[in-house]
Amino acid sequence: MSETVDWGPIRTLARRVPLGEERLALTMTEKALLKRTASEVGLSDGEAETALASEEGALGLLREEIRRIREGSRRHMEALARMYRHQDKGDVSSARQERREVLAVEVVPHYRAIAQEQLDDMAYEP
Repeated sequence: MSETVDWGPIRTLARRVPLGEERLALTMTEKALLKRTASEVGLSDGEAETALASEEGALGLLREEIRRIREGSRRHMEALARMYRHQDKGDVSSARQERREVLAVEVVPHYRAIAQEQLDDMAYEP
């Protein structure tokens, strides 16, 4: 299974920081959190470093991280429900296709790993 991630701290930061405001004064700990989370959601270290060079960039980075987590989670859960419906009907081919479609668009490594593992597991089903 994919490595466990803890997005609680980044979600807490997002709730604390008004995302509509232009100013975002961050502590070193919060900057480290944003940088770590960037790699967890498929952003490069370079993208994170560039964003963290300014308050405006850091705010944009936080918004993008939260967006990727939210959208990836939604995409994963919706596809998972469809996959199980197909499996319940005995349509393993369509169930596999649900995971392939997630893999075609997903950028968050955690969600990609889950989809790939599920797809691999279905390779052994009749």
